[in-house]
Amino acid sequence: METATEDKTSLHIRRVYEAPVAAVWAAWTDPEQMKQWMGPNDAPREAEVTMDVRVGGRYRISFDATDGEHFQVGGVYREIVPNERLQFTWAWHSTPERESLVTISFKPDAVGTLMTFRHEQFADEAARDNHEKGWSKFFDVLEKFVA
Repeated sequence: METATEDKTSLHIRRVYEAPVAAVWAAWTDPEQMKQWMGPNDAPREAEVTMDVRVGGRYRISFDATDGEHFQVGGVYREIVPNERLQFTWAWHSTPERESLVTISFKPDAVGTLMTFRHEQFADEAARDNHEKGWSKFFDVLEKFVA
């Protein structure tokens, strides 16, 4: 895993998964698959996921942390190129005014899939750093899920 913070409000993560691009893409675009890896890997239950994967379509993800705190995030799909690129807005229900932008690219790699993940337009460095911790944990679970 490679992580970079190009500026104070952006996060850039590259991960290689030992799975075909179509499998990693499906993990991001099929709600039944996403609910199995999105959220803390020690969560008391699966995440709840609804998604309308089309430009202008909306998604919502809800999950509980082990301490009982409830999280809900949602947004709108802005760009969809199957098995290549996915872009959507990201806003927590607790801070809807803090909308950020996620862009993910998927490319074949000698091992399987190179996923390049960019999350930008954070309110501040603290928000970026908190998301880096969360995304890193989610991506560890995703790695096991697609293997």
